[in-house]
Amino acid sequence: MAKRDIRKTLLSLGMIVVVLLIVAFVLRNIAIGWAPPRDQYPVQGISVDESHGQIVWHVAGATGVDFAYIQATSGAEKRDANFAANIKGAQEAGVRYGALHSYSLCKLATDQATMFVTTVPRGENMLPPAVRLAFDKSCGERPGRALILSELNTFLNQIEAHSGKRAIIAVSRDFEELYNISSGIDRTFWLEANFFPPDYATKPWVMWRASDMRRISGVDGPINWNVVRP
Repeated sequence: MAKRDIRKTLLSLGMIVVVLLIVAFVLRNIAIGWAPPRDQYPVQGISVDESHGQIVWHVAGATGVDFAYIQATSGAEKRDANFAANIKGAQEAGVRYGALHSYSLCKLATDQATMFVTTVPRGENMLPPAVRLAFDKSCGERPGRALILSELNTFLNQIEAHSGKRAIIAVSRDFEELYNISSGIDRTFWLEANFFPPDYATKPWVMWRASDMRRISGVDGPINWNVVRP
């Protein structure tokens, strides 16, 4: 009897594992295909970098990509290897595009601005430049808020003089919680939260990264899927 009970228990556990695997597979497929409804958010797009490889832009555009923010620079030393190819591809596919900079707390604002303006061409049809504020494992510095706001204003003034457009700030939840950037900088904000609209800034968001796991044709791997507030 004991052996029979053990076999029944193992069989039951095996069935539970199979069911859980099936559920996980279904949920994953739902997650990678999910996007906010178009009737609520008509304008939707992506943000990409060199990790996505060679993007087939006309295919991506056909999947409903209205715009793209393309990684241009990081800190004061890094240029995205695919930036030029990506803006060319987006332009040829009729996808509106803008340039994105990943800001570093370990580099001077003027040096980062120089990297950006010498990498990103001026273009009347380009979207406003975007700067992402998030903690980077390669930079452990945590300056005071006053210094951060001063340096960030310096950076913004220089890239905005170059682009002729006011920048949008993409700020992560933990960065905003520590520095409260949204109450110290007079710009529009791009917030992040999977599936549910974020509310961690003191100002309403203009753009929302609604998923960082969506997959679409024409792009390798998961992408950041973004929507614009109507």
